[in-house]
Amino acid sequence: MFGLKSESILKLDEEYHELGDYAGKESRWCPGCGDNAILAATQKLCRDKQLAPEKTVFVSGIGCAARFPHYMGTYGFHGLHGRALPVAQGVKIRRPDLNVFVNMGDGDCCSIGTAHWIHAIRMNMKMVAMLHDNNIYGLTKNQASPTTPIGRNTATTPHGSLLKAMNPLTVTLGVTNVSFVAQVVEWIPDLLYKVIEQAFNHKGFAFVRILQRCPHFMPTLWDQLLANPDNLAVLDSENGVQLSDATAKVYKTRIAHDNSDLHAARQIASLEDKVPLGILYRDESVPTYDELKRPRRLHAPELAEAVLNKSFDRFGIFPNNAGPIGD
Repeated sequence: MFGLKSESILKLDEEYHELGDYAGKESRWCPGCGDNAILAATQKLCRDKQLAPEKTVFVSGIGCAARFPHYMGTYGFHGLHGRALPVAQGVKIRRPDLNVFVNMGDGDCCSIGTAHWIHAIRMNMKMVAMLHDNNIYGLTKNQASPTTPIGRNTATTPHGSLLKAMNPLTVTLGVTNVSFVAQVVEWIPDLLYKVIEQAFNHKGFAFVRILQRCPHFMPTLWDQLLANPDNLAVLDSENGVQLSDATAKVYKTRIAHDNSDLHAARQIASLEDKVPLGILYRDESVPTYDELKRPRRLHAPELAEAVLNKSFDRFGIFPNNAGPIGD
């Protein structure tokens, strides 16, 4: 467990947090790695929402994406491979006042972490889960992941990957209690930021799949999408994400979509000729486990304050022997 630069979390006055307040250690990702864009968008969100660093937690598993908490000037938990979600759920159920983010790679989430991923969707606890999907195990040097394209030569599939890649969107949309599913690419900053913002505003478990570049092991993976923006289809929804004028001029392909329609969301997630971008599905009415299982005892800050006040009262001097207020 690691976290803040400051020595004390006690704030006597309201404080405005600059962008640099959310910066942790210097990034060690490869130049051109999509993780850098995701980090920049997330730090900007924290600044714009003025999330108190001491009230914000980033949780990760193992992999390139799992370095994320190290590069945030907030609290962080770098956990075990595939176990980021149960750690984040433990944080949220005990401290519902905290802002919880989860960062996972495609192998981290969709392979060893599959069972936790499925049940995190079903439990629908309020947090933002970002799937950094570059279709490869990068940290362990070019091994096939569940999202690796068929026929791809890797260290573990030297003659080509045999199985069709998993679609994390259709999997997520098929789980009971799903409440928010979105997809975005890291090289469109405007859309990336707005999707993460909408995910943060969502009441329950917000799952965001982010297609990202791995310049070292998958340098040509998204070439067709980068060369021809028409292969990317932005979802037009009444309560979806609106592009800036500049971005809209480049990405002109649109799909009219009601993101409250689960069946329609599943159909769009299954498209193979276009890559849908935006919010596929959202439902604010799905109950959240952290509300259903709200602890009866006081949470840590209130409990600590009550214990301190009780101790201070033992040595207090009260007029007319009135005693502490409330006695």
